[in-house]
Amino acid sequence: MIQIKNLCVDLGDFLLRDINLNVAAGEYFIILGPTGAGKTVLLESIAGLYPLKSGEIWLRGTKVTRLGPEKRGISIVYQDHVLFPHLSVAENITFGLKLHRRPHSELTEVLDWLSDLLDIGHLLDRSPDTLSGGEQQKVALARALSVKPEVLLLDEPLSALDPETREGVQRELRQLHNQLRITTIHVTHDFEEAVALGDHIAVLGDGCIQQIGTPDEIFRQPNSEFVARFAMVKNIFTGEIVSKENGGAALRTEGIELAVVTDLRGKLRSSVRPEDILISPQLLHSSARNSFCGTITGIADKGSTLYLTVTVPPDFICLVTRRSFEDMGLAEGQKVYLTFKASAVHIF
Repeated sequence: MIQIKNLCVDLGDFLLRDINLNVAAGEYFIILGPTGAGKTVLLESIAGLYPLKSGEIWLRGTKVTRLGPEKRGISIVYQDHVLFPHLSVAENITFGLKLHRRPHSELTEVLDWLSDLLDIGHLLDRSPDTLSGGEQQKVALARALSVKPEVLLLDEPLSALDPETREGVQRELRQLHNQLRITTIHVTHDFEEAVALGDHIAVLGDGCIQQIGTPDEIFRQPNSEFVARFAMVKNIFTGEIVSKENGGAALRTEGIELAVVTDLRGKLRSSVRPEDILISPQLLHSSARNSFCGTITGIADKGSTLYLTVTVPPDFICLVTRRSFEDMGLAEGQKVYLTFKASAVHIF
């Protein structure tokens, strides 16, 4: 559906370089990265809003690199909605259709369809400045969908919303995509949002793509420290992988050995997700091959969950629920045991 080949965009003080992407028809594709990574520049380049230094953009098998934005069959929704304040909700939604001089009957038909689809019929006569953030985002989506685009681009659509509204709009975005199957590219800096919505994720950093994969691949198998840290792995170690007498392998790092599952040898990096580490006041009898005793040296309270820093050394970050934390009576300075499987250690 969408092919991007060796795309480079030079903005003088920022360079987007060597971008290669394939987005299948009907896919919900996420571009994930920190602020300043070039996510919006890439999105607007696909829309035709930036001239390319080099590279090609193909849509539906047709090269559109030099085609104007209005001829690409693409709609874009920005994080700040950009609704016309002097127009009603209904007029905002049908603006694109009027611009293309569509008949009144089509305007009415599309307005009825989108009102039902997004449950905004009660808002049609309202002014945009009287709407909540979530309602404004729905209207912006309706306006983008009114011209029935083949590709929908979403630029940080949830970032300006409060947590409760964000969760509701996120759920509606997934339901909307399941119904319409419009090819969608969604830009975000929020990893949890990316995992919840994306069929595939491209991690963008320093103007280039760092990794492309399914949410599970990015989550479980980061290919670099950049991706691992962005995927909130937290436990990243550098060491030497050596063979063991039992035919297995171990990573020697900071005075300990981690049992690992890999055919690789030599100096490499490893990551262990905080939620894959079991913490207990007593030694667990388990088949897991990694078990260490350490001291709780830090507690970061996140409400329903807590991140515990346990110094072995090295430091391990562990995730526990508040219920588990209270049931075990954990506290800073306490001796605890950490247990995790060899397969929980990812090598890169």
